[in-house]
Amino acid sequence: MNYKKSIVTLVLASILFVGCKEKETKMVPEETATTEALKVEKDPSDSEQPKKIAAANLQTASFSVEGMTCAVGCAKTIQEDLTGLDGVQKATVDFEKKLATVTFDKTVQTPEKLTKVVEAAADGKTYKVSNMKS
Repeated sequence: MNYKKSIVTLVLASILFVGCKEKETKMVPEETATTEALKVEKDPSDSEQPKKIAAANLQTASFSVEGMTCAVGCAKTIQEDLTGLDGVQKATVDFEKKLATVTFDKTVQTPEKLTKVVEAAADGKTYKVSNMKS
């Protein structure tokens, strides 16, 4: 009987840990070039302070993100990818509403570049952007 309980516990624990998709490190060379060109490395000293952008260049884009399966692995990963982009002041991804809102410098980023970054996250096929409003 203990043997069966152990097996059931192991199976449930495995499902719990594997249930949420996480960002894969493998990327197709074409996607790597596009994504890496858009990303900028974060400076640890900048993590606490929002990036400063001239008010005249500030733009906000909101869009739907389909394909997210969890708040921790999916929404947070997309939010971190967007926040790490050069020219992005703030990015928020709401898992419940499947909505992303990004405030960025329109001289550095475009809604099209933001779309490419989101759709390239994970395996490049999981997330789809729609209803872009800027």
